[in-house]
Amino acid sequence: MISQTAATAGLLALSQSFAPLFADEKKRRFKIGACEWSLRKSDPSCMEIAKQIGIDGVLVDLGHVNSGMHLLKPDVQQAYLEAAKKNGVAVASLGMGEMNSVPLKNDPRAEEWLEKSVDVMTALNVPLVLVAAFGKGDLCGDKAGIDRTVELLKKHALKAEKAGKIFGLENYLSAKENLEILDRVGSPAVQVYYDVGNSTDKGYDIYKEIRMLKGRVCEFHAKDGKFMLGQGRVDFKKVREAMDEINFSGWIQIEAAVPHDLVKDYTADAEFLRGIFS
Repeated sequence: MISQTAATAGLLALSQSFAPLFADEKKRRFKIGACEWSLRKSDPSCMEIAKQIGIDGVLVDLGHVNSGMHLLKPDVQQAYLEAAKKNGVAVASLGMGEMNSVPLKNDPRAEEWLEKSVDVMTALNVPLVLVAAFGKGDLCGDKAGIDRTVELLKKHALKAEKAGKIFGLENYLSAKENLEILDRVGSPAVQVYYDVGNSTDKGYDIYKEIRMLKGRVCEFHAKDGKFMLGQGRVDFKKVREAMDEINFSGWIQIEAAVPHDLVKDYTADAEFLRGIFS
């Protein structure tokens, strides 16, 4: 009974540290950002582009092998924070896109990044890191890869829990398959980073999947293949309805196509999203 009570108390404290993911209806807020790689920058100047577009913040990337994974360096972290403050935008969250080329499922370097990402999140004061699994890291039909990913997430989830941080899994798996991973890991510090465009590409019912992920989705990507937001396959009003049902509150990051001009197109995308996610 004592151990169960302690565990319950621990989970309650952890869930409180993950606010606003569990915020009540009156306190719910949406923020609109964009991915650093979508802004075509890999340095603090991405914050200037974010200001021009008029978004709230940027999902910043840990870096690339050829840049030494630059956000592991304290001076680079400080440069991003200063650029964000100067331009009146936020460092919203962290991503590890290089895992698409250096997969968590089979490359020791990626495990090191996963572990160190908790310290980077703390330094940047962001709640989560996007753990990507595309390209060489694709998990679809890869049982061994999924098993290894589960093993590593279990190994490092406790550090994330203690820091009040989240590993957000983004991949081509269905919501059901991702929930199976989350259940196997057994930590509230491991959640799903949901991309409505990717899941539409795979033929999943995104409105049903969002509802399936209640309490277990940490952030969203807004994209729709080659289309500008609101002009393609994804019904973002229905996405909002699904988010309302799961009481989601937090960041929606634009990772959309740019048919014409980056600043103009992303400004239009942001205005479209704000018309729905006010």
